[in-house]
Amino acid sequence: MNYCNPVISGFHPDPSICRVGEDYYLVTSSFEYFPGVPLFHSRDLVNWEQLGHVLTRTVQLELRNAWSSGGIFAPTLRYYKGMFYMTTTNVSSGGNFYVYTDDPRGGWSDPVYVDQPGIDPDIFVDADGTAYYTTSYDAEGQGAYQSRIDLSTGKRLSELTLIWKGTGGQYPEGPHLYRIGEWYYLMLAEGGTEYGHMVTVARGRKPDGPFESCPHNPILSHRSLQKPVHATGHADLVQTPDGDWWAVFLGIRPIGYPTHHHLGRETFLAPVTWTEEGWPIIGDHGTIPESAPDPTLSRNPDSHIHVRDEFDEGDLAPRWSFLRSPDPDNWSLSSRSSCLTLFGSPVTLNERGSVAFVGRRQQHFACRITAHLTFVPERDGEEAGITVYMNERFHYELAVTQMAGERKLLFRRRLGTLWKVEHEVSWPSDSVVITVDADKKHYCFGYSAVSGEEPVQLGTGECGLLSTEVAGGFTGVFIAMYATGNGQRSGSPAHYDWFDYEAFE
Repeated sequence: MNYCNPVISGFHPDPSICRVGEDYYLVTSSFEYFPGVPLFHSRDLVNWEQLGHVLTRTVQLELRNAWSSGGIFAPTLRYYKGMFYMTTTNVSSGGNFYVYTDDPRGGWSDPVYVDQPGIDPDIFVDADGTAYYTTSYDAEGQGAYQSRIDLSTGKRLSELTLIWKGTGGQYPEGPHLYRIGEWYYLMLAEGGTEYGHMVTVARGRKPDGPFESCPHNPILSHRSLQKPVHATGHADLVQTPDGDWWAVFLGIRPIGYPTHHHLGRETFLAPVTWTEEGWPIIGDHGTIPESAPDPTLSRNPDSHIHVRDEFDEGDLAPRWSFLRSPDPDNWSLSSRSSCLTLFGSPVTLNERGSVAFVGRRQQHFACRITAHLTFVPERDGEEAGITVYMNERFHYELAVTQMAGERKLLFRRRLGTLWKVEHEVSWPSDSVVITVDADKKHYCFGYSAVSGEEPVQLGTGECGLLSTEVAGGFTGVFIAMYATGNGQRSGSPAHYDWFDYEAFE
């Protein structure tokens, strides 16, 4: 039976994993999106269910001043003596910290800050209870820097020490420290989170080194290879109850030539083998296929996925995210029964700030997104609709608005410094069904009066213009419901009765 990569599709980068008994838990980066640090559970390493998020309260996660691709960088998830620890960096506010819980399905603690510079922190607790905190930093050169900390307070107990510079690749990041047998292994991501990405490893007899570089480095890389998956790196190791080893790591699925990717960095899985000398190798001599056979794992590729949100629960499903710290005045699930209601803020999609925005990741190249919107703008400039969003400088939207006293539907592009309303049509109705059809190359935006009618196309946009190679940053495309008063708070609420996400691959 084959399993298919990625095992978690769409914008889910920098995976970190731990096992407790038969259960695997995994977290990924979330950057400027709230809640922070998506949390997943699996029993087989292949089929993952999102439990929720680790950082769900503003005391844990401050994103009001987060820039695009700021906020939460690479997390590490570990388990020690009945307690889960997740450590990460909020590069926009506060720096390095960790939170903890004895139940990952419940709430996590307030943040415990660690006075240590750098990013991508790792917590390793040795058998004697000594806790080591390792970050990627550049003081005496780029590399992994380490100190000992008090795990109950976060206080540093030793000076910061450079323990390994890596193999010479740029941006040695994402350190993870393990004790396996009599060796301590230190794994890094090198080459930058781009097409030259790779995983390297070293080992030593003590947790603070000295460390000897693996003669087979890099132990994972697709650089300069003709593969459908690229930028493989930032890995974490886990051992199964049967003693087998696996790695989770990020990768991208670029399209076109020159290549570009817009779904973001995704989570991949590959087996780990060990050389006779005791060095780990990920996949097939450091490369991985899109699908791989393994008799202990089973997953059939999903050829059709249909998820509808009726917004009739008390909370949003875990798949939904806000852009930066949410303003509670911007949204409600109770203002109208079985609706998500957005109250347009003065902030627009072109700005940093708390825009009225509720979105989900695009996780498949071929998909259809459909939503039913009821919105009666009261003045010129009020608008609500659906956006396909990479960041504040690169997005498309189809929206209901008012122009010169007339209600209209518009399709608009924002691509860097280029901004244009491509098409607009009069729209007398109070409601509309908005449709976005996507394939690997294009988004097609359409509308209809009622559900089930074939949509009238209003505009198209190239997927490649929302790619990282064009738009920059570390995230992926979101499909979001939004509302704005374009400089003023809207007087009219936007009611979303339902939202469909349908995938065809």
